[in-house]
Amino acid sequence: MIAAGGTGGHLFPAQALAEALAARGWRIVLATDERAFGLADAFPAERRIALAAATLRGGDVAGMARAAVTILRGVLQARAALNEIDPAVVVGFGGYPSLPALIAAISQGRRTIIHEQNAVSGRANRLLAPHVTAVACAFPTLLKASARVRARAVVVGNPVRPQIRALAAVPYDPPTDAIRLLVTGGSQGARLLSELIPAAVSALPEAIRVRLKVQQQTRAECMGAARQTYAEAMVEAEIAPFFRDMAGRLGAAHLVIGRAGASTVSEIAVAGRPSILVPLKVALDDDQGQNARVLVQAGAAVVIEEDTLTAQAMAALLESLLSDPARLSRMADAARGVARPDAAERLADLVESTAR
Repeated sequence: MIAAGGTGGHLFPAQALAEALAARGWRIVLATDERAFGLADAFPAERRIALAAATLRGGDVAGMARAAVTILRGVLQARAALNEIDPAVVVGFGGYPSLPALIAAISQGRRTIIHEQNAVSGRANRLLAPHVTAVACAFPTLLKASARVRARAVVVGNPVRPQIRALAAVPYDPPTDAIRLLVTGGSQGARLLSELIPAAVSALPEAIRVRLKVQQQTRAECMGAARQTYAEAMVEAEIAPFFRDMAGRLGAAHLVIGRAGASTVSEIAVAGRPSILVPLKVALDDDQGQNARVLVQAGAAVVIEEDTLTAQAMAALLESLLSDPARLSRMADAARGVARPDAAERLADLVESTAR
């Protein structure tokens, strides 16, 4: 049983593990909340179980009480499902939607694993970590976790989709004529990049602008303004709220601009692409800033904090990087150097050894 939900950041690594296990002959059951069902269409599970779940938000006593009751209902649902299915192991991917299944499994003495995608241990995983059979993590650092948990954590990396993993074999070719710029937004805090990147690109020298081919994920309400800004700057741009062929676009990109969610950072590393990262300021425990640090310390990425981010600052950084193909190549090599393209297989190995 795999317990994951809430966002694609939790669900997509879970799906990559499920695909690796299914290829080894495992049967998979997905335990999630109802919100994640729309993201789980391609999840290779023979059964999907919706469990009641809620977020515990500090400072709101009444809200926490309601959330606790909801989670308890989910735990009771999960206990019944576990008794029926009797899984060999229960694997959780963090976030509050994973709590009911993991709490139920722990209460029944079942073998359990949690996987932490971020460099900072999330609150749900911090609650569960002392009680599970095994702890896996994506990054060598596991901040906010106890010393005892860190000592037994197994660094496996972040499982990525097979299409992304295939990019590990695709070499990076620095720009010679056309320059392909990929801008991802993410579901949280996407408005800033939606509005700022077109303005920054329009401030670039014409000699760079006429070579640019921009692909940008943009909030729907910002698409019209972005298209107009790019058109006035004579920049070829494709604007959409969501790109389905992200692997193909990432593999063709000369430079990536995006947030620093765990999946984004891991996919950029596996693809071996240079990047500019803007960590989400309001992210809990600065997890995006810590994720980005892995690439920055390797020389694979440049970070701009939201507090210092302006169109002029972004334009200056873009001009510096896009005018230096040799530096872009070094950044690409550095990104590939910290990647773990076999993370799904590593985690699958841990699942099998834990289940024995």
